[in-house]
Amino acid sequence: MSVIAKSELKKLIQDGVIKIEPFSEDQIGPGSVDLHLGSNFVVYKKVRDIYHITDTSDFREITEEIKVEDYFLILPGESVMGMTVERITLPDNICGRLEGRSRFARLGLLVHITASFMHPGISNHQFLEMYNASPIPLAIHPGTRICQFVFEYTVGVGHYRGKFAKQ
Repeated sequence: MSVIAKSELKKLIQDGVIKIEPFSEDQIGPGSVDLHLGSNFVVYKKVRDIYHITDTSDFREITEEIKVEDYFLILPGESVMGMTVERITLPDNICGRLEGRSRFARLGLLVHITASFMHPGISNHQFLEMYNASPIPLAIHPGTRICQFVFEYTVGVGHYRGKFAKQ
């Protein structure tokens, strides 16, 4: 697999091979595309029972969705899920990785905990598993360029049809 650099990214987006909606050319960096934080968040319910992690576990059983206008406060040691404004659609021979931005990592904000790989053939908004690893509360604002998407060519083709294909 090879990381797709700026010149090739521009061409693939202009030709409609990679679709990013909404999109502005200034989002393209040397080897990635910046994505913006949306205003919908998924927060954990205050549950005191044990939740068992199994192959059939579903995060929706212990979370609820909220919408914010100004900002969302993440306390130290707290986790919250957000979505990108942009929907990304990939062909069957391109995959990608969701990465945090160093400017926010230096403040203690982790943008994804474990699920950074995006399969070929996706067409969805990116789900962000954010965590405040700092000792201070962090206010995250919708519209911020919160993360970056790194695109890669695959060897062969595949198409994601999993549980979160249409998020």
